[in-house]
Amino acid sequence: MSAAGAADTHFGFRTVPLGEKQRMVDEVFHSVARRYDLMNDLMSMGLHRVWKDLLVSRIRPPRSARPFALLDVAGGTGDVSFRTVEAGGAGTRATVADINGGMLTVGRERAAGLGLADRVEFVEANAEELPFPDRSFDATSIAFGIRNVPRMDKALAEMRRVLKPGGRCFVLEFSRVDVPVLDAIYDTYSFKLIPGMGRMVTGDAESYQYLVESIRRFPPPEAFAEMMRAAGLKRVDYTPLTGGIVALHSGVRI
Repeated sequence: MSAAGAADTHFGFRTVPLGEKQRMVDEVFHSVARRYDLMNDLMSMGLHRVWKDLLVSRIRPPRSARPFALLDVAGGTGDVSFRTVEAGGAGTRATVADINGGMLTVGRERAAGLGLADRVEFVEANAEELPFPDRSFDATSIAFGIRNVPRMDKALAEMRRVLKPGGRCFVLEFSRVDVPVLDAIYDTYSFKLIPGMGRMVTGDAESYQYLVESIRRFPPPEAFAEMMRAAGLKRVDYTPLTGGIVALHSGVRI
C-alpha cells in the first residue's frame, strides 16, 4: 500500500482520505438531524427502541440516590441518555458527547421538553479526543455511532480512559446477519428501500445510502471484540441480537 493509501479509509463503499471522513460524516448528520429519530423508527421498524432498552438494562443505573455517571458518545439526540436517567434513581446523570452541533441542538430541545435538562448534559466533542478527565464515568456507551468514527481504535481507547476502574464500556452497533434467508431479505430491505425512505422523509437519499453501506463495512463481531481488547478493555464479550442484525459489545476497565 502506498503512503497515501495508508492514510485512506472508507466512507460507505467509497475510499476517501482519512482526514476527510469526519467532514463527510458531519455533513450526513447535519442533513438528517431533525428527522434522525423518525428515520431510526422507520429503518429498524421500531426495533432500535428494543435494542436501546436492552443496552440500558446492561448499563444498570442504580435506582437509588447513589451517584452514577454515564458518558454516551456520539449520542447527539440524547436517546440512550434519556432512557438511562429515566431508568435510574435521583443520583443518575448522563453526558452526551457528539461532534455534530446540529444533533446536539435537537438533543437539548428534547431534554428540555422531557424535563431532563438538569440531568443530561450535552458537550460538543470528538470521540477520538474526549475532553474529560481520566476515570470520571461509571459507564460509557456508544449506540450506532462507532462505525462513523474515522479512528475507531482511538475512540475505544478514549472510552476506556474516562472509565472508573470496574466501569463498563458498551457498544451497540449493526452487525452481520447470521440467519439464512434473513440475510437476503435484510440486504434487499437495506439497499432497495431505506434510501427511498430517506428521500421521502428527509429529502436526502444519499445520506441513507451511506448509512446502509457503512453498516456493511463494519467489522464482524469477533474482529470488533479484538479491537476492544486492543484498546485495553478486559472481559470483552458480545451478544448478537435479532438474528445478528445488531450486536451489543461490552468490556470492563480493570
